[in-house]
Amino acid sequence: MLSKTTWIVALVVTLTGLPAAPAAMAQSSRSGGSTVIRPASSISKPLDAGTRAHTNVQFVVPQKDPQEQPQVSGPPYPGYFYEDPASIACIYKLVTPQPGCNPNVVTTNPSGGGRAIAIVDAYDDPSAVADEAAFSSQFGLAAGNFQVVYAPFGGLAPGSCTGTATQPPADPTGGWEIEESLDIEWAHSMAPNATVYLVEAQSNSFSDLFCAVTIAGNLVKAAGGGEASMSWGGGEFPGETAGDSVFTTHGVVYFASAGDSPGPIYPSTSPNVVSVGGTTLSTNSVTGSFINENVWQDAGGGPSAVEPRPPYQNSVRSIVGSQRGTPDIASDANPNTGVWVLDNFVVPDFGSTYCGFTPCWLIVGGTSVASPTWAGIVNAAGKFSHSSSAELSRLYGDDDGDFNGIVLGTCGPYLGYFASSDWNFCGGLGSPSSYKGK
Repeated sequence: MLSKTTWIVALVVTLTGLPAAPAAMAQSSRSGGSTVIRPASSISKPLDAGTRAHTNVQFVVPQKDPQEQPQVSGPPYPGYFYEDPASIACIYKLVTPQPGCNPNVVTTNPSGGGRAIAIVDAYDDPSAVADEAAFSSQFGLAAGNFQVVYAPFGGLAPGSCTGTATQPPADPTGGWEIEESLDIEWAHSMAPNATVYLVEAQSNSFSDLFCAVTIAGNLVKAAGGGEASMSWGGGEFPGETAGDSVFTTHGVVYFASAGDSPGPIYPSTSPNVVSVGGTTLSTNSVTGSFINENVWQDAGGGPSAVEPRPPYQNSVRSIVGSQRGTPDIASDANPNTGVWVLDNFVVPDFGSTYCGFTPCWLIVGGTSVASPTWAGIVNAAGKFSHSSSAELSRLYGDDDGDFNGIVLGTCGPYLGYFASSDWNFCGGLGSPSSYKGK
């Protein structure tokens, strides 16, 4: 029988297939023998552009016999080669690499970090503190300094706030709670010595989120500098440039997910934000050894329709033309090569379909993984640029091969963009290779 003390979302399958998801809550698709679930919070609606943001998070339910479920309390699980902090650190050479970087074998985690990282998300995750502590314990990470901060409602001007900060409501779809668990756990994984602030906006409106960004920037600035990560966004809109000044607090480098569908999204397209795209980590299904990194075809990216090319992209003007090009950088985001996340807050419909019992371990992907991962890596690199533009100038000025170039695959609308040895719309400059040049 299956254990009722642990329910792994990756293994919640019957012999006849996956239970049907509530239609209003999530969409699913088949990919590589697995079911990829996109929660309602990650589904963009046409009328949301310029008004509301969506998450860039997905998770995977592999088609496995449920009798194979391991009778242990948490990952890594034998035979399941999804990524954990030590395997990501191994693949990206943040620690001394071991052959294969098998997540069931490697155990050396990143150990750096300092000052602060702020995570900005919508709604409240009631289990955030407990889940972050349990995740850290599971993977042998230092406990760290983690704080939850409530933001007030947003004002009329981008980045302004109004009223008194109170605890936001929970997201009834459960998607934003997954997002928050992912963001705090993986920012901390990559920079375990940094203070991590989770700044919760009152809703997913851009007005409320930009208020939370302002709060986050001030917290990071007061800590002596650091990073802010925003794993959300929406379709571009004509007035988006009015929000660009929100990402200019001195001493803060802002990261944003490039999206989980072809084309660019905002605020990833802002010239004051480091746009983070997604890749695929190919792994030998028998040995668990890392093989290669290539394009994730569903990752966002492309030339902005609104923002002009910033000076730091002059070196790639022949590719981006006169417009801001995204992404700038990339890392693992394909949900089929996803990362472990612990999220024990589940709404009733979500829990009965995908989780059931605690602890609830999910295999999560989307460029929502890449943004906090990169924010943590840059924090641990210790350079602490005074702005996003300064950090981007550092990244684009690197000529020492400190990135893994994404040279295999296609992406974008009609798969019309090709990976190459140069900067490209599928992976930007590439994924991290050590802390150098970050």
